[in-house]
Amino acid sequence: MEPLYVTAYAAVSALGRGTPATLDALRQSRSGLRPCDFEHVDLETHVGRVQGLEAEGVAIARYDCRNNRLAQLALQQDGFEEAVARAREQYRPQRIGVFIGTSTSGIQETERAYRNRDPKTGALPDTFSFRDTSNLASVADYVRRYLNLLGPLMSISTACSSSAKVFAVARRFMHAGLCDAAVVGGVDSLCLSTLYGFNSLELLSRQPCRPADRQRDGISIGEAGGFALLEQPRAAPRGQATVALLGYGESSDAHHMSSPHPEGIGARLAMERALRCAGLEPAAIDYINLHGTATASNDLIEDRALCAVFGTGVPCSSTKGWTGHALGAAGIIEALISWLSIQHDLVPGTLTTRELDPAINSNIVLQNRQQTVRRVLSNSFGFGGSNCSLVFGRVG
Repeated sequence: MEPLYVTAYAAVSALGRGTPATLDALRQSRSGLRPCDFEHVDLETHVGRVQGLEAEGVAIARYDCRNNRLAQLALQQDGFEEAVARAREQYRPQRIGVFIGTSTSGIQETERAYRNRDPKTGALPDTFSFRDTSNLASVADYVRRYLNLLGPLMSISTACSSSAKVFAVARRFMHAGLCDAAVVGGVDSLCLSTLYGFNSLELLSRQPCRPADRQRDGISIGEAGGFALLEQPRAAPRGQATVALLGYGESSDAHHMSSPHPEGIGARLAMERALRCAGLEPAAIDYINLHGTATASNDLIEDRALCAVFGTGVPCSSTKGWTGHALGAAGIIEALISWLSIQHDLVPGTLTTRELDPAINSNIVLQNRQQTVRRVLSNSFGFGGSNCSLVFGRVG
C-alpha cells in the first residue's frame, strides 16, 4: 500500500500530558501505575490513572463525561488542534474523516445514573443523556464537533484492538476517495464496569502488571486518549511527517469470547497480513511492541504466534507496565510509543518484568536500549479474537 504520513499526533496517559511527558517517562523508566485510588473502588490492584482529569471540562456541556474530558485534554496537547486547523483549510472540513476507537465510552455516567435513580420509580435522573455520554458513538461525535470537521465519522469498538483498527478503516476510506485526510485515535477512561468486570474474570493483577514474567498474574487497567492526523504523502506539508503507516493486518479468530486461539492463529494472521500489506519481510522489522497484557495464557499465545512469523531474533517488549492496559485506547498509545521509538532510536524495556518466563522464547527486552529503529510492528489483540497489527516506518 502507499504509506500514509502521520503529520501530527498527541496523547494523554498515566505517563503525563503530551508526547514530551511520555518520552521523558520512557527515558527515565518511570511507570504511570499506582495503587488503585479511583472513586470508591475496593480492589487490590494498580491502575494507570490520568492525574487531574476530574477537574477538566468539555467545550460542549451536554457531552460532559470522563471519557470526553479525556478526549478533549488529549486534543489540546502537542499542537494537534493547530495541525487539524491547517488541514481543515487545505482539504475542507467535509474531506477530513474522524475514526475513533473506544471500548467503554462514557459508561461511568450510566453507572452514576443507576446509583442515583429514583428510589420509588427506578427512573434514571433527567440529567442523564445516554446518547451524548455513554453511547459508543459519543466520543467520535464529540471529537468531530470539537475540531469542526464534517467528513465521514465512525466509532470502532472491538475491545482492545479498537484504536489500532482505526488506522485500517481510515486507510480504506481514503483509498476509496471518501476523504483526503483523517483524524484517528482512541479514548478509554477508568470506570467501575471494567475494574470489577476484569476482577470477576480473575484477570486483575494485585501488583503492577508484569508481562512475560514467570510470576505474572494479570493486567493493570489504565486510561488514555490519543490522536493522529493521517495524510497522503503527495498532499502532506513538506517536513511535517517523521513517521508513516506502512501497512496493517486484521483477523478474527473467533475462538472464544475472551480467549484467543491457543496456537495464536489469529495473531499470526494479523502480523503476516500487516507485513504483506507493507511489502516487507519479517527481517525488515527492528522492534515489535507487543500486546503483552501480562495474563498467563495471552503472553504465551502471542509468543507462539510471534516466533512463528519472526523467529526469536527481533527485539520486542510490552509497554503496559508503563501505561497500564488502556483497553480501547491501547492501540493508539502503543502506536505513539512506536513512533517515539522510531524518532529517537529507542527500544523501551518491559518495565515491570523481573524474571522472564522460561516458556517464552521471544527476544524480550527488559531494559531500555538505544539502537537504530526504522520500522516497528505494533500488536493489538481484542476479546473475541479481534486482532490488528500495524507497521510503522521512518519517513525519509
